[in-house]
Amino acid sequence: MTYKWNFLTLTHDQKNKKNELAQELNIDPVFSELLLQRGISTKEEAFGFLYPSLADLHDPFLLPDMEIAVKRIERAIGNKERILIYGDYDVDGTTAVSLVYKFLRRITNNIDYYIPDRYDEGYGISFQGIDYAVATGVKLIISLDCGIKSIKKIAYAKEKGIDFIICDHHMPDDQLPEAVAVVDAKRHDSIYPYKELSGCGVGFKLVQAFSARNDFPFSEIESLLDLVAVSIASDIVPITGENRILMHHGLKQLNSNPSFGLRGIIEVCGLTRKTINVSDIVFKIGPRINASGRIMNGKEAVDLLLATDITSARIKSKNIDKYNEDRRELDKRITDEAIEFIDNKLNINAQKSIVLYNETWHKGIVGIVASRLAERYFRPTIVLTKSNNMISGSARSVPGFDVYKAIESCKDILENFGGHTYAAGLTLREENLEEFKRRFGIISFDEIEARMMQPKIRIASEITFDKITPKFINDLALFQPFGPENENPIFLTRNVTDAGGSKLVGRNLQHIKMEIVDPTITLPVQAIAFSQPSSFSLLKENQPVDICYTIEENTHGNNTYTQLMVKSIRKSNK
Repeated sequence: MTYKWNFLTLTHDQKNKKNELAQELNIDPVFSELLLQRGISTKEEAFGFLYPSLADLHDPFLLPDMEIAVKRIERAIGNKERILIYGDYDVDGTTAVSLVYKFLRRITNNIDYYIPDRYDEGYGISFQGIDYAVATGVKLIISLDCGIKSIKKIAYAKEKGIDFIICDHHMPDDQLPEAVAVVDAKRHDSIYPYKELSGCGVGFKLVQAFSARNDFPFSEIESLLDLVAVSIASDIVPITGENRILMHHGLKQLNSNPSFGLRGIIEVCGLTRKTINVSDIVFKIGPRINASGRIMNGKEAVDLLLATDITSARIKSKNIDKYNEDRRELDKRITDEAIEFIDNKLNINAQKSIVLYNETWHKGIVGIVASRLAERYFRPTIVLTKSNNMISGSARSVPGFDVYKAIESCKDILENFGGHTYAAGLTLREENLEEFKRRFGIISFDEIEARMMQPKIRIASEITFDKITPKFINDLALFQPFGPENENPIFLTRNVTDAGGSKLVGRNLQHIKMEIVDPTITLPVQAIAFSQPSSFSLLKENQPVDICYTIEENTHGNNTYTQLMVKSIRKSNK
């Protein structure tokens, strides 16, 4: 893949501030530059960013309707009403349900949880779920990661004598459901200082508020932060502000004392003796939790996350790991079919977006396939299939294009939709498919510029290899956890040459294991360049190259070493 190299730049005022901030913090100016790029310009802001503190979490009662929600839960517990915790079947939904259920079951036994079936019920609140609540004597449903648009279904529950507390993080419509409380920072009337909580994060704020009102020590809910960390990483919400605090301390919990359920997943992932980071959640832990809802039913994921002993957790984890193997096989087959269709039947150079429909594709996999296609072709992609006589699927986007907004503009021909700027889901009738494709194609053609369809590397700073010292590595670690809007910084080093040990590796010799130097060092630096075999000849011809890379700390046995993860290689101009 050919990347365009873009350099992040500072304003005139930021350039003047760079050295001053570095001196105040006793850090290399490279790191004050990284802070300024993130909008952090004072010593106090820098300390809050580099050393995230739970004391800096926002007051949960600033969330709309939080006071009402807590009082309604207190009344339900006092009256011994049956409470149902309801959530979506993905990682964010299942972790949210697990978190709130784990907390409330310490206080009441009159509690149950419900995860809708992806295939029979679809996303969000369902009539079947409400009927289950009626049949089991539920008087209060707390929905998590869903419900903000379920106007008809909330009205149906109200007719049946069931109250709803909605805890969501998706964009609401102009009209809100008639629930007892609608807790969502994205409400138009919200004064909450941070808008990007995950669904599980909103659930955590609910239990934080309940704990504060009832004088429970914060330590009683701190152990739940491992679930919040898994949700933040898996739902790809920004790791900024309050999410950064929750993620930082959630990773600590995940690495030091995870719940039995997460410990079981960690074992099947082979992460037991490794320091778990965001990438491990995104690529190993999250997909296994998701596989339950994709292949079978998300309730199994909640059963696992609520495990009260390691033996049952291990058994459930092995079952979910098997679902993940099945998911990978389906993923590969459907992705291959989609790529073959695009390459042979679609004039991709004439398209600014991709919309694919195949009624035989597995509904639980289309979101993953859409992600892979968007990454491969660098165009917003929607992958659709047939389910329960409807067409439904998932959308993924590229930087600069709001796929949720584009789908929302077609809402008059949709049965349901929801999501975020870069990821969304939708359902429509078959007779509306061609019209939807036409409209979405026009929107993408009008809004997407050619430059948006070329993958870019955003270079944070240019450095020489002699900069990469143990102190540099330790200071860089303070910027973790990395993720959306706090990306692992990409560095540029020029005039790099092979130290003699670089070689092609991998099953098809597609990757370059590099031993490289620049003019400032003599001992070679270890690096790996995945899927860039064409650049190997430059190294072996001893041509100086410029490389863009992130810096990683890897552990092998008892040894920890630094490795550069090379994103792009170019022949040097000088």
